[in-house]
Amino acid sequence: MVQAIDLAGLADVLEARAAGGRVILAIAGAPGSGKSTLAEKLVGKLNGRRAGMAAVLPMDGFHYDDLHLVPAGLRPRKGAPQTFDVGGLRHTLSRLRARDEAEVAVPVFDRKLEIARAGARLIPAEVAVIVVEGNYLLLDQAPWDRLRPMFDLTAMVDVAEPVLRARLRGRWERLGLSEGDIRAKLDDNDLPNGRLVREGSSPADYRLANG
Repeated sequence: MVQAIDLAGLADVLEARAAGGRVILAIAGAPGSGKSTLAEKLVGKLNGRRAGMAAVLPMDGFHYDDLHLVPAGLRPRKGAPQTFDVGGLRHTLSRLRARDEAEVAVPVFDRKLEIARAGARLIPAEVAVIVVEGNYLLLDQAPWDRLRPMFDLTAMVDVAEPVLRARLRGRWERLGLSEGDIRAKLDDNDLPNGRLVREGSSPADYRLANG
């Protein structure tokens, strides 16, 4: 049975595990579940205990660019599993696990520009805890299932679909999308992707409630 935990408890677990070497945690969840915010808060808690202890690796940095998605006919499904460079993410995780470089540069997604910025964040070798956050980190289908051995611990963010819908609608409204575009994003992409995460992911070690 998946164990329920809060951020403080998860920080305690990670701090204890990191005493034996670098620890990589995966935080998965549906679009709008708040996983990015939770990951940042968790890293903030850890760094408050010891400066430079933790860093975030966002899965969204591995989005395929529109230069590929548009001609491939995938632009309307941006954010679906097939629109990510899973191999690139796995390679980056392998480098982070090896911990044999002074620092590893990782990409970060710019939501306003809808583009991933390469080398936007540097993760030094001294960082003991890597918090990876993203929708499909625990997805039990190829090629995503090849990521599972990269993680020492896993957590799933648990949020009901009506809450997800409200949060996602607010996100797209703030970005100025039309009502038609918002409905298309919600019903044709975001919410189906969320159902896939909830129904198609491997069981996590921990469950994080968030709304």
